Parts: sequence; C-alpha cells; structure tokens
Amino acid sequence: MVLISGPRQVGKSFLARQLLQDFTHPIYLNWDNFHDREIILAQEWSVDTDLLVLDEIHKMHLWKNYLKGVWDTKPAHLSILVIGSARLETFRQSGDSLAGRYFHHRLLPLTPSETMNIGEKRELDYFLTRGGFPEPWLAESDDEAGRWRRQYMDGLIREDILNFENITRLKAMTLLVELLRDRVASPLSYQSLSGDLEISPNTVKHYLEILEALYIIFRIYPHHHSIARSIMKQPKIYFFDTGLVRGNIGKKLENLTAVSILRELYLKEDMDGKHRSLRYLRTKEGKEVDFLITEENAEKLMVEVKHSERKLSKNLEYFYDRYNYPGIQLVADLRLERDLGMLKIRRAMDWLSNPEEWSLG
Repeated sequence: MVLISGPRQVGKSFLARQLLQDFTHPIYLNWDNFHDREIILAQEWSVDTDLLVLDEIHKMHLWKNYLKGVWDTKPAHLSILVIGSARLETFRQSGDSLAGRYFHHRLLPLTPSETMNIGEKRELDYFLTRGGFPEPWLAESDDEAGRWRRQYMDGLIREDILNFENITRLKAMTLLVELLRDRVASPLSYQSLSGDLEISPNTVKHYLEILEALYIIFRIYPHHHSIARSIMKQPKIYFFDTGLVRGNIGKKLENLTAVSILRELYLKEDMDGKHRSLRYLRTKEGKEVDFLITEENAEKLMVEVKHSERKLSKNLEYFYDRYNYPGIQLVADLRLERDLGMLKIRRAMDWLSNPEEWSLG
C-alpha cells in the first residue's frame, strides 16, 4: 500500500483522483460519505478493481486492523492508496501494526521549488502573504485568500480537532493557536503558554501534539547528538501555512524557509528511507543559527535567514569555526551574492527555488 498524509486541503484527494486515470478499474471511496462508508465496511468493491483509494479511513474505528485484513486478503492485481489529513502513523495508534505493508509519503503545501518546476514563478512576497496551500495560492485576491484562511482555521479547530480527540476546552485550543501565530521562530516556553492559557504545562504539550498530528504546526528542536537531550530543550514552532504567521517579514521568511526545507527533507526521506531532520543550533550563551539540516545524524548544512542583513552572521562564523559545519545565509533583499569558503550568502527566493543546489545528497 501507499499511504499519503498531509494537511487538510493540501491537495491529497485531487492527487488521488488524478492517479485514478492511470488504472482501468479504479474506485475512490471516502469514509466521510455515508454511501461510500457502507461499501468500505462491506468490502463491496468490484472484483476487477485494480486501484482502491480509501480517503479519511483513519476516522474508522480500528482502521489499522481493517487495512491489514484488506491487504492480507487482496488479489494480486489490486493496488491500494490510503490518504488522510492527519498523520496516519500517529493517529489512533491502537490496533494491529501495518509494518511491512506500506510506504508512507507526505504531501505538503506548495513551495518555491515546486511552483518553479511547473513554470508558475511567483515573487517572495507572494508566498509570504498567500502561503502554499493551493486555494489561497491560486486565489484572485488577498481578500479571497484571507476568507479561505479564516474558514479553514475555523473548520480545523471546530471539526478536525474535536474529531481527533475529545477536547473539552475548545476555547483554550483556539487561543493557543492564536498565541502561536505570534511566537513563530522563537524558543517556546510551555510554562509561559500554561500561564497564558490557565492550563497545565502537560496539557499545553498535549495540545501541541494534536496540532502537530493534524499538520497545523511542526516543532524543531536544538541539535544535539543525544536525541533525548535535544527533545528536552525548548523547541521552536512553525506553521505549515506561512500565511498564518503574524509578525515582521523576517519571521514570515523564516517560516517559509522551514516549510520549504522540511518538504524537501520529507521528499528525500520518503524516497530513499534515510533519516533526515531539521533542527536549530543554540548555545547556553545565546548564540543561535536558525536551522541545521542533518542526515542520519550527520550535520549537513546550517541555514540562517535574514530579511536585509547583507553582512555574514557572526553566529554562522562561530559554529563554522568551532564545528566546521558548512552554512548559508539567506537574504530576502540582496543585490550581490557572496562565497566565503564554506559559508555563502544567497538570495532567499533563488535558493529556495533550487533545492538541487543545496548539496544534501
């Protein structure tokens, strides 16, 4: 099987319907459709079906057991595609394991590199305002994109989160999302959020896990060879939808950079199986670099994001001198690019549009 997960309304169902055209007798079934649900429960698709697409099946009780049974008894000619808006590897973790029966691929919002590949070049400000979700990205105006975003967030919080788990304090969850919009790119204090929301730090962590599982936010942690020590440190949060970020251009650019790098790391990891991660660097003295890309725990590239600072970051120099990590400084407003040995200064939009130049393997 192939499992495709990703944020709500990122284009998973559209992609699945495009794939239907490559098969002779495909069928698309959505758990949210009552008629389709009856077919799913009774397994009443035609015997000559060669592609079975199951959408939102993770909402089904014991969905892993169901998929395991379908896969283990399927005819040889049947291919199965499962798609869902939550992280299928974590959502409702009870039930039989699907280990050895599927490949997982993650579909994220549009990034500069993807739109460049299809000949839809846009300026940096466009991505910072619209984000990468197809509907606002293709909208005719910023107002139309804004209306979509308001309805999108309302639906996520009132429907998806309530369906995910029985959240009794919906107001606290709504306020948490609003607070996070202002705290993108800064180390996150669970204690501070706990005080603002009047809930326990453990509840804050639990709510953040739900927001992650639904592809609303993602956290990155400070780099350390001991993963356990890294996870205990303060994470930074970013939104999959850059359009949700509030603050200055630098903060929005850092969020766009995080999403763009993460998409590329997911793509490579889902294709070759090598573990990759996005982290950040920070010393006890406060020296910090925005991102560090790793592959199989090997440090590959530091990335520092600036709006208009053309002088090389002292923090990039510090970590390079101490650890010999190669690095790049991305600048939104840059006239001349510079190469300083293993440290480089690049135009942000050009670099984000050409991941083949990232030298990540």
